[in-house]
Amino acid sequence: MGRIVLLVAIVWLAHRLLEWSNLQTSALKSGEQIRTAMLILLLLTYAVLIAIPFIPGVELGLALMVVEGGSIAPLIYLSTVLGLLLAYAAGRWISAERLRNALADVRLRKAAALIDRIAPLNPQERLLFLQSRLPGRATALAVRYRYILLGLLVNLPGNSVLGGGGGILLIAGCSRLFGFVGTALTVLVAVLPVPLAIWASSM
Repeated sequence: MGRIVLLVAIVWLAHRLLEWSNLQTSALKSGEQIRTAMLILLLLTYAVLIAIPFIPGVELGLALMVVEGGSIAPLIYLSTVLGLLLAYAAGRWISAERLRNALADVRLRKAAALIDRIAPLNPQERLLFLQSRLPGRATALAVRYRYILLGLLVNLPGNSVLGGGGGILLIAGCSRLFGFVGTALTVLVAVLPVPLAIWASSM
């Protein structure tokens, strides 16, 4: 019960943070002079929001690009990468036991049972377990090309049902199936198209 209350509190605080960020972005639109420190704070806020599963932090990034124009797109890009890698790092830090308890608290019993099953396995054994659970055609994409699949999921429309980019990277970190270098390169490529297109259109 205590974990559920904590989860609700975190989600509520995140939404309040999103509302505050949107108000600051509106101030930019109204033509107020905003100090560099405020812009940096907004970008850091955006990075934190992107890292939180099920929180639509990407809206703030899009709002900032609309208000400030394409010139801010490179900073939005870097903040997005930072936020997603924060989510991945959090996933690596969370123990299997904590993840299992969190899933059980929200009544995701099958997912909790799956964590119990794979927790004692090393990364190679987890890959073999994943292969054994998937149909033949899906195995190649989910196992051999898992970084490509990760990039596709990050850009998938409607990925909010999976927790958004933050949720997807959190799960990737928890799985221990994705190395840091491969994950970082995947994120760098996956989130590039939109900021690049907006930046290029402003040139």
